[in-house]
Amino acid sequence: MIHRSARSMSTLMTLILFVAGCGPVSTPSYATPTVEEIVPEVGPTPLPKREPHLPGELFEYRAQSGDTLSALAAHFNTSVNEILAANPDLPSSITTIPPDYPLQIPAYYVPLTGSPFHILPDSEVIYGPSAVDFDVFEEIDQRSGFLRDLSAFAYKRQRQAWQVVEVIAKNYSLNPRVLLAMMEHQTQALTEPLTEGNQADYPMGVEQVRYKGLFWQLIWVAERLNDGYYGWRTGTLEEIELADGLLVRPDPWQNAGTVAIHMVFAGIHGKQEFDHAVSPDGFYQTYKDLWGDPFEAEIVLIPGNLQQPELALPFMPNRIWDFSAGPHYCWGTSLPLGALDFAPPAMEGGCVFSAEWITAPGDGVIARSDEATVVLDLDGDGDERTGWVLFFFHVGTDGRIAEGVAVEVGDLLGHPSCEGGRATGTHFHIARRYNGEWLPAGGPLAFVLDGWVTAYGDEPYQGTLTKGSKIVPASEVSTAANRIFYELP
Repeated sequence: MIHRSARSMSTLMTLILFVAGCGPVSTPSYATPTVEEIVPEVGPTPLPKREPHLPGELFEYRAQSGDTLSALAAHFNTSVNEILAANPDLPSSITTIPPDYPLQIPAYYVPLTGSPFHILPDSEVIYGPSAVDFDVFEEIDQRSGFLRDLSAFAYKRQRQAWQVVEVIAKNYSLNPRVLLAMMEHQTQALTEPLTEGNQADYPMGVEQVRYKGLFWQLIWVAERLNDGYYGWRTGTLEEIELADGLLVRPDPWQNAGTVAIHMVFAGIHGKQEFDHAVSPDGFYQTYKDLWGDPFEAEIVLIPGNLQQPELALPFMPNRIWDFSAGPHYCWGTSLPLGALDFAPPAMEGGCVFSAEWITAPGDGVIARSDEATVVLDLDGDGDERTGWVLFFFHVGTDGRIAEGVAVEVGDLLGHPSCEGGRATGTHFHIARRYNGEWLPAGGPLAFVLDGWVTAYGDEPYQGTLTKGSKIVPASEVSTAANRIFYELP
């Protein structure tokens, strides 16, 4: 057991300042957040050993970027109330815990915990501030590996390898470095000019026919990275099944970025190979050989007590829209459940043209507009990797706003449609990111639009929006119960 150290006055004052902003945000700031550099400790740190302990025994824990009370309770097999009781100066209303804040966690032992070694910081997994100056084309082109000669059909057109990596990184909001390092670790795709066997078809080493080719190999990895990252971030992931059927429970002190890496290798390897891949001599060493120690460039992605800016409903006033889908996948079929869907009123179902407009919920700049997508950057710097961002999908080509345009609340962005992917009816999809990290639609930092607060349902696509005494359930079938009438005050 690690005994509790005295909290410094400066840390306590920092928390008080964070909590002071817990109420509704009346005049949100859209300034790009300051990126905090973390100074690494010098020299190797011995890995701790996790031994059985008494139920409820207190352990010291330093909060990590994006930690929430509910997630920590799941990691340590305890409860939010027990954590609050052990930390009386921590308010129950806090959204995200300030990074490096010292906590006492009453833990309940569970067996089969995995390696405590941290492979990558979160900022090297997410398409956030650390990816701003990374040039995918240059990284691939300057090396001699076979990857630069590959191409694939991705999202309705043929693309070169660097373009495939880039579009997957953007859509899934994953750092392209982690995708490239995965291929290098598995098949030396960045450094070996000649392939062995079927490596050109399976550059990630995932030898499944349904995932043949560069595009599908990257999809497989991206889905597992996000499932691991956000499963750990939200506390819903408790154990990981390895390729040989064995189960591993992530170490309670792990970070989301490392669990994401664990999730990928668990789908490829059995116990022996998995243990090597997640050790200091495995994927971490591959990454370090390419770009140096990843923790030297670590960036805090999620600050303490993060608050969503005030946002309007994303359609014009005096209109009725259907709340057609509650919290579901932001992209693909991987976590988090961060997106909501809205459908315009229609006399007929299916994929039909709608003259209704999607509108800007906040002021900002259009950071991206292509292929059924509009990305609204709320901090105004035009970069979707920094600050608050709203992601819209299924936006029709006709009338879609151009990239680089500055907008204000209520400005027209485009029309709902079925463009861009699987859709059974005309609608649009909206999700949030902060510093590149997708944000779950429910939970401690719920998605709020014009005072309508999102809550999870029992399954993806279910859920509710609540405003005062009004509760609107999500439904793909248009009924009076799932309609929202947007009235200006």
